[in-house]
Amino acid sequence: MATIKKVEFIKSAVKPKDYPPPVKPEVAVVGRSNVGKSSLINAIFKRSIAKVSANPGKTKLVNFFSLNDKIYFVDLPGYGYAAVSKKEREKWKEMIENYFYNRDNLKLVLLLVDSRYKPTNLDILMKEWLESLEIPYVIVATKVDKLNQSEKARLKKQIKDTLDLPDNTPIFLTSAKEGTGIKELVSYIFTTLDENN
Repeated sequence: MATIKKVEFIKSAVKPKDYPPPVKPEVAVVGRSNVGKSSLINAIFKRSIAKVSANPGKTKLVNFFSLNDKIYFVDLPGYGYAAVSKKEREKWKEMIENYFYNRDNLKLVLLLVDSRYKPTNLDILMKEWLESLEIPYVIVATKVDKLNQSEKARLKKQIKDTLDLPDNTPIFLTSAKEGTGIKELVSYIFTTLDENN
């Protein structure tokens, strides 16, 4: 089992020219603005390093973290937050696009969906976009702390059907608050990156 020994914030960037050199395999975290990206990242890292806010849409830059000096972890701006201007939303979209198109060392995307709601059209578009770019991804459902076993089984089926997922796409059910599913997700990330290097 992989252990988290060292985590550090590297930098925030807007344009590809400001990204750190692509010398390590990279995992990106993407999802709607209020899906709990920062909380999940902190749960994976076992420390508060990504800024958690009560206000959605706080991540406005591409934030790079280093994990065990071996992996880059990237927190991408959230999508679909209606309370910001159209111009601001376009800027975030462009940032995510630039990142996906310019990062050859990107090995895995964690596509986060909120377990309390059915995946949205934007989640479907993101999944289709990742497939069209042939970027490997897994689905991470957040905030499952209040669900019992049968509700979790129903949730997995709903996510699979709504996103029209291939049978072999992993779906992780997680709770940053209670630590549910975090160990399994971390183990999967390390195993996948080991296989790819």
